[in-house]
Amino acid sequence: MNNISEKWRAFCEWQQRPSLIPKMTEGHHRCHTCGLEFQGNYCPCCGQSARIGRYSFKNALLLFLDVWGVGNRGMFRSIRDLMLRPGYMIRDYLSGMQMAYFPPFKMFFLLCTLSILVDTGLNIQGINRAEKYENEYAEILESWFTPLDYVIETHKAQKKDSRGKVEEKPTEETKERNEAKAETKKKANSLVDVAFEWGEKHGAVTELIFLMLFSVPLWLLFRHGPATPDLRFSECFVAMVYIINMLLIFNILPSLLCFSPRTEVNYNLLSLLMALFAIKQLTGYGLVNTVWRVLVSFIPFVITILLFLIGIIYSIYAFELIMSKF
Repeated sequence: MNNISEKWRAFCEWQQRPSLIPKMTEGHHRCHTCGLEFQGNYCPCCGQSARIGRYSFKNALLLFLDVWGVGNRGMFRSIRDLMLRPGYMIRDYLSGMQMAYFPPFKMFFLLCTLSILVDTGLNIQGINRAEKYENEYAEILESWFTPLDYVIETHKAQKKDSRGKVEEKPTEETKERNEAKAETKKKANSLVDVAFEWGEKHGAVTELIFLMLFSVPLWLLFRHGPATPDLRFSECFVAMVYIINMLLIFNILPSLLCFSPRTEVNYNLLSLLMALFAIKQLTGYGLVNTVWRVLVSFIPFVITILLFLIGIIYSIYAFELIMSKF
């Protein structure tokens, strides 16, 4: 037991220490691009790596991997630290250790691309999971909203029964008004469907927009944390991008191993807890303070989304009302 405690204490100490960067090489090199003689890992004039020399398939492969971040040591270090010490790693990056880690936005789009590839066939079974399990995912989402639908339908039934009488036969004018309302409602629903369809096709952009909206109340509640006494909004937004990258890394695993849809959804929901620990490590708040601040941050975020959707619908109603007068 003491041995386990010692290892856990050593792991916690390692989490809080900044990552060590490899020391500069002592050998002298001649840059093959600008001809400058230098000592170190990179040319101080043009930035070319000292490893790059005469063309070879090895150098070509390293350059190709560096473009995608796979051969970059910063990518592997970023993935490791996001999984084991996410909040401390983000704090190191915000404090200035930016060359030690992979850029957050570039990493975000690379992980989104990798996630799509894994879902469409780059997994252990070689299947297109997005197509094969489309109905199962839809059923899971529908089951989440079934209680809400039941409450709405029950309320409508009670309201209808409370009237206690049969409604009078509508006049022609009432029929026309109801038809106009139905047509406007149909157009509003169609526009909302278009918006949701656009969001699905541009998932990465949609996530960044939602993330920026959510970062506003989150920043207001965490900007004076014990470990981040002067957190800027831009820093909070970058931190949230890194946290999304961490969740993408964890969520790629069930797709890669071809978990069942329900197991995958439960796993992904459970992995959201890692975001709380990341924010806790970043800001220095205790777990309870972190949880209630995150939950409170969701309130203005959800209200903003609902107001946006309501604004779209009522804009259509207002437009139809104005057009009906002409």
